[in-house]
Amino acid sequence: MPKMIISVDGVVIGQVAIAKDRTTLGRRAYNDIVIDNLAVSGEHAVLHMSGGEVQIEDLNSTNGTYVNALAVQKQMLQDNDVIEVGGCRIHFRARSTLPAGPASPHSAPGEFSTSIPLSSAPTESGALIELGIPMLRVLSGGRNGQDGQDLQDVPLQKVVTTIGKPGVAVAVVTRRRQGYVAASVVGDVTLNGAVLGTDAVALQERDVLELGGATRMQFVRV
Repeated sequence: MPKMIISVDGVVIGQVAIAKDRTTLGRRAYNDIVIDNLAVSGEHAVLHMSGGEVQIEDLNSTNGTYVNALAVQKQMLQDNDVIEVGGCRIHFRARSTLPAGPASPHSAPGEFSTSIPLSSAPTESGALIELGIPMLRVLSGGRNGQDGQDLQDVPLQKVVTTIGKPGVAVAVVTRRRQGYVAASVVGDVTLNGAVLGTDAVALQERDVLELGGATRMQFVRV
C-alpha cells in the first residue's frame, strides 16, 4: 500500500497510508488529509489511486503543487518522489507497511515555524493518519517549583526547549534537521540512565530524560 511521509524542516511529523481511490488534501476540515496552514488552499490537491499507482492532481491551488521541485497540474508519482505543498514536504513511498483503516480523528495545535498541525476528517475508509508531533511526556516527578503546580507534558514546538528547575537540574532539547537532540545545562541529568553531558545527544523515540533524580520525561510522538 502506498504511503506518504510528511515532514517540516527535515523533521517527520506524520505518515499517511493511501487506502482510497480518491484522497483529498487541503486546509479545510472535510479533506481526508488536513494541513492547517494558510499557504495551503482549502481544497489543494487530490490523490488518485488505481491499480497500486498514485497520481496527484492540483486543484487550482493558490500556491501550487510541486513534485521534485517542479510545478505540476497532474503527475503520476514514482517511489521516492518529493511533493511540496505550502512549505510542507511529503515523501512518497510506493509501498507501505502501515495498515489500512478508518481515519484517525486527532488534530494537534502548533505554529507553522515548528510543525504543521494535521488532522483527518472522518471518512468511510479514509487514509490512515499517524501523527508524529514530538513532545516530552512526564512519567514521574514532583513539582515544577512554581506555586507547587504539577509539571506538565512539554510539546516540542520551539527550536530550543528548556526543561527542569533552575539551580537544580536543567536540560535543553534542540530541533535540528536530522531530528531532536538533548544536552545537560546544569545539575544531575541522565538519558536512559546514563549521565548526560553538555554535548548534544540524538533523541530516539521512548528515550527517557531524568532531571535531579526525581522528574522523568519520555520523548514520544503523539
